Amino acid sequence: MLLRPLLLAVLLVPASVLATTDEWPVGCTPGAPVGERDGETPPALTLAGVYRRGLPVADYWVSEKLDGVRAYWDGQRLVSRGGRAIVAPAQFTAGWPRLALDGELWMGRGTFDRLSGIVRRQRPDPDAWRAVRYMVFDLPGCGLDFDGRVAALRQLFAVPQPASLQLIEQWRGRDHAHLMMRLRQVVAAGGEGLMLHRGAAPYRAGRGDDLLKLKPYLDAEARVIGHLPGKGRLRGMVGALLVEDAEGRRFRLGSGLSDAERQAPPPIGSWVTFRYQGYTGNGIPRFARYLRVRTAEE
Repeated sequence: MLLRPLLLAVLLVPASVLATTDEWPVGCTPGAPVGERDGETPPALTLAGVYRRGLPVADYWVSEKLDGVRAYWDGQRLVSRGGRAIVAPAQFTAGWPRLALDGELWMGRGTFDRLSGIVRRQRPDPDAWRAVRYMVFDLPGCGLDFDGRVAALRQLFAVPQPASLQLIEQWRGRDHAHLMMRLRQVVAAGGEGLMLHRGAAPYRAGRGDDLLKLKPYLDAEARVIGHLPGKGRLRGMVGALLVEDAEGRRFRLGSGLSDAERQAPPPIGSWVTFRYQGYTGNGIPRFARYLRVRTAEE
């Protein structure tokens, strides 16, 4: 008597669901859409802290830090870290699994500016998107620690995936000396740095020691509050940006600005990314150097 209701229930399940459940690694569930098309709801992502010497490196998985655009795949569409819908051509995401994925849109080392322009377009250029890859490094919808999620990712990618979808290489950490050696190798090859994922960590939102970044310099963000006039060769242009960081510290950013940026500087109120090497005795970022305007995708 129970067979007929069971068969009826199976028949009522959409065929697309029945056809895709075998692609889900053990311990993982389908992705859940985040927000609406206007992108008002940011996804609850794990955010990176900064690596500190003395942490147990052997507890972490390590990968290259890609200078791309962080993106969340909710099983149906791509969303930026800030919650903005990323409009990609239909063929770019065709055949992707209905699992929630965390990763980085990337075109290769040193291509961030070009990539950012492609990703920001609301009418995507299919030809431009052919050079883009979605580099996957985590499975937010899996109730496993990161050790388990790495195994699940490898299980998922053991089945051929579309060329636009790639798995980033993860290797186990050893110790601080080995980590520094790998950092030097990556930077010498044009890379930006390394990322460390703690093997025992569940996927959880927020910033902490579950995810760490390691770069040869530090970077941060600040809001432009003024344009300071240039002198000498820079007369008639902006000599430096007056900025304020999240802690309310005000300082100048002059180094790193191109002549074109000095003629058309980031507008007041915009946020910019800068690099620095520690702090002065007054708490001001030391050797601060302008990098770029922070985009909505970041």
